[in-house]
Amino acid sequence: MATEDDVRRVCLSLPGVTERSSWNQPAWFARTLIARMWAEGVLTVKTQERDALLAADPDTYYITPHHRRSPELVLVRLARIDVRELEELLEESYRIGGGRPS
Repeated sequence: MATEDDVRRVCLSLPGVTERSSWNQPAWFARTLIARMWAEGVLTVKTQERDALLAADPDTYYITPHHRRSPELVLVRLARIDVRELEELLEESYRIGGGRPS
């Protein structure tokens, strides 16, 4: 099970990432948004695998009408993923968001 503290630790370990508020929630930015807490225990990230994640595990990954218009955004229930999977998601979101690999 991953937590918001895990999100914060992983995001801030990536080069050039800063934390600030977005929609009154903690969010992490490189050149653009890479992750944001959507609600308690729910994270928004960018992925090129959104459709596959939604189809494979809809109990963990989902979208709302708000996210439907942005084809890379997906919501993740942190309680349903492990920290390694979280790291992979955040690293991908970082690359999509214009971050530089370490």
